[in-house]
Amino acid sequence: MYGGKAIKEPIKTKMGIIHIETNLTLKRLQDLIFDSDFTSHALYRSIFTRKATLERIVGRGGSITLALLDNKTIVGFAALDYPDTNERWSGLGDNIVMELKAVEILRELRNNGIARRLLAHLLSDPELEKKIVYLTAYSWTWDLDYLGLSVQSYRNILIHLYASFGFLEFPTNEPNICLKRENIFMARVGKNVLQNSREAFKWMRFGLSL
Repeated sequence: MYGGKAIKEPIKTKMGIIHIETNLTLKRLQDLIFDSDFTSHALYRSIFTRKATLERIVGRGGSITLALLDNKTIVGFAALDYPDTNERWSGLGDNIVMELKAVEILRELRNNGIARRLLAHLLSDPELEKKIVYLTAYSWTWDLDYLGLSVQSYRNILIHLYASFGFLEFPTNEPNICLKRENIFMARVGKNVLQNSREAFKWMRFGLSL
């Protein structure tokens, strides 16, 4: 009916009832409202500040899962996208590699378990067992001011969250990751990824090819 799949078990929050929706079509996404609080704050800028970014991901074959207030306002999102052709991670070809591009919840709705629910549904697609999904987490993008956490504490939270979905930390010489020691590179290798692709990904992390 929506051009998306609504997930049962709504989440009760102080702002109202939140529903999770996945497998959205571009048409369904265009009908939704992007909460205006995804914006720039004093010491933090939201990962995406416009709905057009989510539309672009869906339009090029990526996947998103949304947290919706009143079934119409986007208050949280998680997105999988293919790497740009100028990034090293696109070198494996055949759309084997995807990036966990973003996971964000409105500040006022954090600590309700929404991020975990978003990830659970985003990563439940059986087709991902044929892919390598990576993520980069840069410490200068973290909302430490609002959370009142140290860099190391926030890093530990992120690693624990992603590890619960099968992500592992991997070494890499990717320049942005190497800028600060607290930055994170993790990947989730699907159980049906061929060994030659696993080997190629290992070398790719250091800018090399087989």
